[in-house]
Parts: sequence; structure tokens; C-alpha cells
Amino acid sequence: MINTPITSYKKATQALNLLARKKDGKINKMKAMKLIFLADRLHLRKYGRPIVGDIYWAMKLGPVGSLTKNVAELSSISEEALMYARKYIKPIDGKKRTLVSIKQEDLSVFSKTDIECIEAVYDKFSDKDQFELADITHEFSEWIKHKKEIDGGKKRVKMNYDDFFIDTQKGYNLFFQSKLDLETVKEYFLEQKEVSDFFTK
Repeated sequence: MINTPITSYKKATQALNLLARKKDGKINKMKAMKLIFLADRLHLRKYGRPIVGDIYWAMKLGPVGSLTKNVAELSSISEEALMYARKYIKPIDGKKRTLVSIKQEDLSVFSKTDIECIEAVYDKFSDKDQFELADITHEFSEWIKHKKEIDGGKKRVKMNYDDFFIDTQKGYNLFFQSKLDLETVKEYFLEQKEVSDFFTK
């Protein structure tokens, strides 16, 4: 089993902020979180690491990144992360379902490939609402693996990044990698994980 890389609250904040600014300066929170998941998935499969590096949980409405959710809701995060997020985003309704951008995004937290994958996912899926995006995530193997547990009543099940490399039966060309390329990228990811584990012991 592969554990998650270190999650970046700055990247989570700026990804939410960037997506909000792409259309009218606001976005549905669930939609933004699904788009970020898809961008993380794409970057992992192409370049061997996720963008935000969140801890993902399989839930009824698809994968949920725990830190990204907390950043979007401005709750249950460190004071440092809270102060940072408050500079850029703000939930505007009582149930925190809509996010508004209040400051220009800071793209310096992203690599060129981070931005490439966020843009690619936005171009492909931005016309979908949050529930359509949830349905799309239900077609990926990493969520399907936990479907029985969720249908059986479990509220959430922790997901593993190694499952993101398994191809799905549903064809989305955006995520397609040849078998050789995917194996090479996964091997790189595993090597980086081993190095990270060594230095965090």
C-alpha cells in the first residue's frame, strides 16, 4: 500500500481559487473538489505525483480530498493554513456550498505540469455540474474498489494512490497512458515514496 504524499494547503487553496476565478469568480465547492481530484489523478498518471497530494476518501458521491474540503470550508486546518486560505477564498452561504475568490490566484505554488493538468481537466469537464462529476468519478477503478463497503453503509473508506494507476473500463482519453508509460510512471512514484519514507523516519 502506498501512503499519500505530503499535502499542500497552499496548492489546495490556489487550485480552489483558480477554479473559482475561471467563471464569474465563484464555484460550487463540490464541483471544485471533483475537478481537483481529476487534476490530481491526471498528474499522477502522467508525471508520477499528484498536484495537491491530498488524502482521498471514497464516499457516496465519489472521492473527497480531506484537506481540500477543510480548506474550502475554512475549518479544521492549522492557523497558518487558515490565515493563508482566508486571503484568497471565502464560502458565501450558510452550508458553505459556494466558494468565492477574493484575490488574484498565486500560480507560483504550481509547476508548469500542475497548471497543464488543471487546465486540461477544466477544459474537459467544466461543463459538468458537481453531480455529473461525481458520477464520472464512480467509473474509476480506485473508487469502484470500495463501492461494496460504501453501499454496505460505510461513510468513507481511505483510498490509496497505487489504485489510481489501474485503468478503468470507461474510456476517457484524457487519462489514457500506454501500459509501458503507466508502469514507468508508477515505478517512479514508488521510488519517490521510498525516498520520502526514508527521510521522514
